[in-house]
Amino acid sequence: MSQNKTDGEVIFVGAGPGDPELITIKGSRALERADRVIYAGSLVNPELLKLCRPGTPCHDSASLTLEEVLALMLDGTKRGETIVRLHTGDPSMYGAVKEQFDYLEEQAIPYSVIPGVSSVFAAAAAVKREFTLPDISQTLILTRLAGRTPVPEREALAQLARHQTSMAIFLSVQDMGAVVEALLEGGYQASTPIAVVAKASWPDEEVLFGTLETIVAKVQAAGIRKQAQILVGDFLDPTGGYARSKLYDPTFTHEYRQGTDR
Repeated sequence: MSQNKTDGEVIFVGAGPGDPELITIKGSRALERADRVIYAGSLVNPELLKLCRPGTPCHDSASLTLEEVLALMLDGTKRGETIVRLHTGDPSMYGAVKEQFDYLEEQAIPYSVIPGVSSVFAAAAAVKREFTLPDISQTLILTRLAGRTPVPEREALAQLARHQTSMAIFLSVQDMGAVVEALLEGGYQASTPIAVVAKASWPDEEVLFGTLETIVAKVQAAGIRKQAQILVGDFLDPTGGYARSKLYDPTFTHEYRQGTDR
């Protein structure tokens, strides 16, 4: 590890899915005291930058390389600045943060992470559904279709679909036909419910409901090509019914309540 000690720090902040009110209080406070902000301008709502003090330098990383982002961090922290690296959603999901962490550790630059609301949860809120319904699914798979960024063969969408769980698929709506093909190959029925939520929590949010048989035509008709979550599984439409939660069942005993016979 380098011994280039600095007085500055870098704070990675999850900006949330789009609605500026969905940033955490801790994240907003970091923006309020930031000396410099590097934000993902292609996805982060620019309204969040109004939380910064007037005159705070804000760098849009959409057109920058990793090396250019790191140079901004190094320059700022050498000056003793607190730098906020503002990522869309939560930084841990497709945030390309590990390579930034590695560099900061090599340079002995202090950094921390403030989590954010992921678009997957904003999408669930938009469709008003629960991923983990008793007797339907107790597992949620978060994944993406292979594209210019490959996925390991064992994580191919068709392989994951064999589990028949609730699924949320990121970064894949631009190839909706391939998504549906992989899901069918993995064992989902053509009648399986599916939802596409474009720009979840933004003012122009759009929600499409369908089945694996109908969704491709709906997505094409709507012209949705990016910034969309694909939600798949019977949790969207549990036509066979679902079990009542044990937590609030009056016959169920747990640490805080003695169950009673009906």
